[in-house]
Amino acid sequence: MNGRLDFDPYSMWRSTLAEADRVFSSPPKLDRPVDGCTYCTPESELRILGGDPAAVPDDLLRHFIREVVSHWEADQYPVLWRRLMPRALRYWGPDGDSTDASAEIGHLGQHGAKFADWPAPERAVVEKAFRVLLTIALTDGLPSMAITGLLEGIAHATGDMEPWLEHIAGLAGPEADAGLVRLALDWATDLLREDFRFTWWYDGDPQVIAAWLPTQRARIATFATRHPRCKTAADALIAVDRLRDGDHSPWLYSYGRKFLGLAPQAD
Repeated sequence: MNGRLDFDPYSMWRSTLAEADRVFSSPPKLDRPVDGCTYCTPESELRILGGDPAAVPDDLLRHFIREVVSHWEADQYPVLWRRLMPRALRYWGPDGDSTDASAEIGHLGQHGAKFADWPAPERAVVEKAFRVLLTIALTDGLPSMAITGLLEGIAHATGDMEPWLEHIAGLAGPEADAGLVRLALDWATDLLREDFRFTWWYDGDPQVIAAWLPTQRARIATFATRHPRCKTAADALIAVDRLRDGDHSPWLYSYGRKFLGLAPQAD
């Protein structure tokens, strides 16, 4: 935990995008014209979606990614995603403009694009991209809500949260340490207040997070010792210990303070 990240996540992201372009360079073909809800997607746009993936306009790409699964034919939906995946990754990346990665990535789940059934090379490069996105989110100071949403979407797509928590736990360096401490405080306080929930991952159990947080206590304690004036680390230790012991929150709950991003108040 003493050294910096042993790689530049932004360089890794660019490398992963290039790899995704290679893996998806021969996209699967559709066996018939694209069918879908013409009330939401005009026939002219359905024809474009069935053509060259590179020719799909950005606004149509965003529409497809965000549109509900039930508005597309079940057998065509995974194929459309595989054809557009390199562009979808860019949309979710640091240079993209996604506003709800949780719901969008979640469309890859078994009730949607069935990502788990994709060819192994395609799954491997997409999962590599997910790991880099989580690394950037944790180490670049993004708010915990953004990290939670990203994790939720990825877990929904892949069917499991634990490998992605393990990835976060395995990131080394001061940026990762600081990011984990911030995340631990926010998650633990929300769990203590029974205010932690997943928005789109309906099968998700917040207790997975509750069980994982105490496994990171030693790392949080080391950070707190190294930074004795850091209130975030001190409060994270308190919150994680209370969570581990099944105790209540030591802080008054205030929607206003949380909304404004202020620290909790002690009771």
